[in-house]
Amino acid sequence: MKIDEVRRRAFSMPLTSPAFPRGPFRFYDREYFIITYRTDPAALEKILPEPLTFDEPLVKFEFIRMPNSTGFGDYTESGQVIPVRFNGVAGNYTHAMFLDDGAPIYGGRELWGFPKKLAKPKIQVAQDALVGTLDSGPVRVVTATMGFKYEALDLDAVTKSLAVPNYLLKIIPHVDGSPRILELVDYRLEDVTVKGAWTGPGAIELFWHALAPVAELPIVDLVSTVHIVADLTLGLGKVVYDYLDPHSGA
Repeated sequence: MKIDEVRRRAFSMPLTSPAFPRGPFRFYDREYFIITYRTDPAALEKILPEPLTFDEPLVKFEFIRMPNSTGFGDYTESGQVIPVRFNGVAGNYTHAMFLDDGAPIYGGRELWGFPKKLAKPKIQVAQDALVGTLDSGPVRVVTATMGFKYEALDLDAVTKSLAVPNYLLKIIPHVDGSPRILELVDYRLEDVTVKGAWTGPGAIELFWHALAPVAELPIVDLVSTVHIVADLTLGLGKVVYDYLDPHSGA
């Protein structure tokens, strides 16, 4: 294979059999179960990277079911998302993610910088409750429940809530182990069609795990619950802050 062909074909590893295709990445019937809770502000300050800031010490624990996604297939993920501000603009920072399929792990980490790790999240309807669980190996990490479709939400308001900027800390190491890429990435959800959205009574419990430390952001009190079904496109990102450039953000 000639050098020019290597350059033309290279967008993911391995070169001759990429772990995921080129985008765009469209999701159909994507299902969100999100419980927002208040946490310890000191714990949040400890993990949130500057230049991001927060107004209130809130955490969104999200379970996301993706039964039909172009390129990534059928999978489920979960994790912690923090409402933040960047340059005064409200958005969300993804702190931790756990999912059960290889292609979206590789693509999420390589392209955008999603902090994805392999685990076993699950969403199911159990009688009259929506249930979200996260297991790492045989160990339970999170259990969340919500009354199933108790109260419909305004679809326009939910659509607007999904349109805010989303931030990721992308880290790609050099061959010597030092960081070669260390960037704050901004990505957006595009062409969003919300098919349904509901709220209801909710509960969540976090369990300590050394390699899935979601309990480091403890629950002080529960703020809200939401269940959403939508079609959307996961937009590619842009770099908004380069930690290795001393002049970035100046």
